[in-house]
Parts: sequence; C-alpha cells; structure tokens
Amino acid sequence: MSLRIHLSLLSVLLLNNCNNKKESVATVINETVIFETKLSKKIDETSGLEYFNEGLITHNDSGDDAKLYLFSQTGELLEEFVVNDAVNNDWEDIAMDESYLYIGDSGNNYGNRKNLNIVITDHLNGFKKMGEINFNYAHQEDFKSRNKHPYDAEALIAVDDQLVLFSKNREELTTELFLIPKQAGDYELTSVRSFDAKALITGGDYNEALKMVALVGYDRARNQYLFTLQNFNLNSLEQVEMIRLELPLKGKQIEAIKIIDTNTFWITSEDEDGGYPMLYKVKG
Repeated sequence: MSLRIHLSLLSVLLLNNCNNKKESVATVINETVIFETKLSKKIDETSGLEYFNEGLITHNDSGDDAKLYLFSQTGELLEEFVVNDAVNNDWEDIAMDESYLYIGDSGNNYGNRKNLNIVITDHLNGFKKMGEINFNYAHQEDFKSRNKHPYDAEALIAVDDQLVLFSKNREELTTELFLIPKQAGDYELTSVRSFDAKALITGGDYNEALKMVALVGYDRARNQYLFTLQNFNLNSLEQVEMIRLELPLKGKQIEAIKIIDTNTFWITSEDEDGGYPMLYKVKG
C-alpha cells in the first residue's frame, strides 16, 4: 500500500561553482508530497532508473548478475532481462536514447579499478550487448585502495550525442562533469565542470523536452538530496546552476532518479537493514 506524506518547510539551496566561486541562496518550499511503495527484494540494491514499456527498469549494483529488472509504477516486478556477454562489476546508473540503453559500470568505491566501462545495449532487441565504452581518469596516477578519493562516479545521463558522467567525490563532496562519446572505444576523461554539491552524487537523469538534469545524493550525515540543473546545455555549461532540495528521507540510500515533470520525480532507495528497496514519487 502506498503511503502519502505531507511535509513543509524544506530548505532549498542554490549552489553555483562558476570559476571556483561558491554562492548559496536559501528559500522555502511548502507541502512536498511523497508516495512510497515497496519493491521486490530481488532489486535490493536498485541503482539506476529508466522508463521502459510503460514501467520502470532498474538494476542492482555489485553483487548481482548482468541483469535488468522491469517493474510497474506500483512496484510490481514484471520481467527480468539478462545482458549476455556483460559483467556487472559495479553497475551504478543507466541512460537511454532512441536506440540504446547505456549501463554505467562506473562504481569505484576504493579508487582502484582499472576496468571502468559503459555497456552499450540495444533496448529494441532484448538489451543485446552492442559494445563497450572503456574509460579512465586523465589525472589518476595512484590506484591504491582507499576510502576517500575523487575517482568514483554513479550518475550517468545521455544528452545529444554525448554521455555525461557525474563523479562522486568521496573526499571533497563535490561532483565533476565528464563528457564521453556514445561510440564504443577507449577514452581518457577530463572534467569540464565542477559543482560544489556538498553531497555524494548517486544517480541522475536528463529530460530533453524540459532541458533539465536531476540528480540525487546524500551527505555524511545521511541527509538525502535532490538536485536540479535547469536550461542544461552542453555548449554553455559555465552558465548552469545547481539547485539542491533536501528530501525527508534521512537514513535512506537514494541511488536513482527519473524525471516525470518539472516538479515531480521517481526515486528509488536501496534496501537498508533488512527491509525493502523502495520506490518514491516526490512532488514539490
């Protein structure tokens, strides 16, 4: 059964890191509405979200086979798809265009991976693997295992002819933006923009009609946030501003987001402490 919660006085921070300059403006949004529904324990580490066949498709991150899971907007698990010839090292997000679904095998908790990649699948043909985009970070020289580093990334979106990867900086709580061609190959990534998110970014989505990016993440106190980047244009990234909305889901682990409209979003949370993974509908 769905639970409807009315909340008020949620703080929104406007974050802008142009030219390393940090600015914040506080305001208030009243009466945010949240619907929540349990998901199948088969997707207890749900970590990516896309529309597919009138439902939503997701995947687990590390610890599962190379599978995608389709569920209804009421949370019912409908179908499973195996991505043949693929390996789930640490799948963190998915992005889709008219022809392909891209799976970001970009999780790098300890900064020691040398096999980071994005799997290209044909969503019109049973998610058949079509190729692989391999990448590394241009400035990474140290691959020693450690907890705090800037070489993790969990948010992937598709914009025009590019894939856009947002990093999860475990040291400074910033996020770097990287552009990657959609073609299979080997690429060395250099940041094209930085945002002072003050959080670990864990998932993303882009809506072409709205020209809007939405991200989710959390800070070290386990406060959960939703971020929006309006008028998103790859040709004028220096003008893009980040707006941060605090979600009333402290202690959860939000890992994926899908835009419904300008003010409404689907988000999913991993299973925490033996409970259930959750689907939330957030409306501001």
